[in-house]
Amino acid sequence: MAGLKETTLDPSDIPKGSWVDRHAPKFWRPFLRLARADRPIGTWLLLWPCWWSVTLAAACLQQTPDLWLLVVFGLGAVVMRAAGCVINDIFDREIDAKVARTSARPIASGEISVLQALVFLAVLLTIGLVVLLQLSQTAILLGLVSLLLVVPYPLMKRITYWPQAWLGLTFNWGALMGWAAVTDTFALPALLLYLGGIFWTLGYDTIYAHQDKEDDALIGVKSSALRLGDDSRPWLAGFYALAVALLAAAGWTGGVAWPYYFGVAAMAGHFIWQIVTLDIDDPRNCLARFKSNRNAGLLLFLGILLAVAINASRA
Repeated sequence: MAGLKETTLDPSDIPKGSWVDRHAPKFWRPFLRLARADRPIGTWLLLWPCWWSVTLAAACLQQTPDLWLLVVFGLGAVVMRAAGCVINDIFDREIDAKVARTSARPIASGEISVLQALVFLAVLLTIGLVVLLQLSQTAILLGLVSLLLVVPYPLMKRITYWPQAWLGLTFNWGALMGWAAVTDTFALPALLLYLGGIFWTLGYDTIYAHQDKEDDALIGVKSSALRLGDDSRPWLAGFYALAVALLAAAGWTGGVAWPYYFGVAAMAGHFIWQIVTLDIDDPRNCLARFKSNRNAGLLLFLGILLAVAINASRA
């Protein structure tokens, strides 16, 4: 098929022998693969801004984070990440069929029909709505508005070299929702957290896009990896530096306790490691650096939890 790379290795991004293959009923396996249930990294990247915001709001208010809210956002991240994948794969089914890494995806390969995918999407969105209704009124409104970002995302690669920026707007929306779920308001720390997350996403998704740059150029879709090319490294440093500055400012404007900044500093050190060890011409290297952002998000989260613990010790 035109556009497929010649390789002795299986280029598919669908992992072999995952829990889906081992334990899921045969009928559900294509739907779970469509939802990326065998690849949780996207769920983590969607979830971290939510958990950051819930815990940061609690830290700023000198309260203990609401465990129920953390659970609700965890469920929401799983469901809405799955819904986003379905929307993406419906729009991209013809493109995915021409790219080695994505040609085996359930819709592109014909394993799941578009109609079946739409029914699955309806189920996911219904579950997502039930989860959303557990939140405050402001958070519910923000959640509904987020669909204006989620649905058009797959089209961005057709019209701009910066679909990664749109993904940043979408994936970090939870930074606004988490704060609203705790306070039922909108505040500057949440906005700064959101903006910091956008630049974080610009960094990690540019790294991710370098896996597909040859295929993308061949079939005519755009990405920041193609736009920046060999100059990606200094741009990545800039994206991550802005992310760190904005995340630090989020804590400062909220008056959060000092351990928060250890989390920010640890995250910055992780970004430095990513940039120094990155090889933009090695897809496996890019994928590993991309996936490592789960740990980057965890470092900041631990810093916020330490700030909460300091508050509790002073009470």
